[in-house]
Amino acid sequence: MSFKIPLFDLNFDEKEEAAVLEVLRSKWISTGPKCSQFESKFAAMLGANHALSLANCTIALHLAMVICGIEAEDEVICPSLTFVATVNAIRYVGAIPVFADVRSLEDLTIDPVDIESKITAKTKAIVVMHYGGFACDMDAILGIAQKYNLKVIEDACHAPLSEYHGKKLGTIGDVGCFSFFSNKNISTGEGGMLVTNNNELFERAKLLRSHGMTSMSYERAKGHSTEYDVVALGYNYRMDDIRAAIGIVQLDKLKADLEKRAIVREHYISNLSNCKNLIIPFQDYREFSSNYIFPIILKNGTKEKRDILRHQLANAGIQTSVHYPAVHRFNIYQQFNYSLQKTDYVTNCLITLPMYSSLPIDKVEFISNEIFGSL
Repeated sequence: MSFKIPLFDLNFDEKEEAAVLEVLRSKWISTGPKCSQFESKFAAMLGANHALSLANCTIALHLAMVICGIEAEDEVICPSLTFVATVNAIRYVGAIPVFADVRSLEDLTIDPVDIESKITAKTKAIVVMHYGGFACDMDAILGIAQKYNLKVIEDACHAPLSEYHGKKLGTIGDVGCFSFFSNKNISTGEGGMLVTNNNELFERAKLLRSHGMTSMSYERAKGHSTEYDVVALGYNYRMDDIRAAIGIVQLDKLKADLEKRAIVREHYISNLSNCKNLIIPFQDYREFSSNYIFPIILKNGTKEKRDILRHQLANAGIQTSVHYPAVHRFNIYQQFNYSLQKTDYVTNCLITLPMYSSLPIDKVEFISNEIFGSL
């Protein structure tokens, strides 16, 4: 189906084209100077000590598990209201996901109270996901982690430049993971970044990113090293310079893009806040957010009512989505047998509306009017 108003739109122009062409003409297209530049620029943007470019965010999450020492049969507390990659990374190292509920229908981030209630002697880490670019309660979560000596891994795939008490999300826990998938705030098609302030964790991740080798091709090509050793069982998790070049351009556009998204969000809230049949999560959130998505939740809803509304919006030419089907309900994770009352309600009754910086205000009003007319 072709939609008059898509769910998202790429913020691409001739600058990305020129960046790719520059790399192609340089004839160095694998991991090289552009990846290094992208990493430095990203770390500086967040005020972080280290950033490591990777092929995607799932890889970042997997490496985070490995460098934080998560092993088979360890327990890792995580949200269920997230993309499945957040949880898959836990299973990649043989650990056990322990699902925690969201705080409320107004705040879709992981609940610190539920986190603490599920800690056992096997718990080794907490994974948080900053839903939609809105911060989890990191003070409470870090307090729990300190109390029980746990690692904290931030899935910040929604949250470049988002803040919590003046700190950039992804820099608060032990490791932060970012996504550059095609529909993210920063898009390189595929791609990810691991961020940490810990020198030891960074060096370990850098080694494992490229087969456990002590030097990479670009370093040897520049004469910095003629030989290498393999000192760990690593992976081929590298980003290439083509995607990194796109990422550099995207970083230059990011702040202006997010400021425009904030205006779109304000208009959505102005138009929809009086609808008594809707909840707008994070409606009163005041810290800077990337506004990756704009979710709404039906009051007194059901999955059937939600799907009818999505169908009506589609007939009006408006593309919507659901962020996300709850991970604990997927067949592969039902073995862990969790009941999460608030998460279950959200995943049944949530609709994600179009959100991108170039979304015209009259289209926001059109979407809002269609919702009012359908409820």
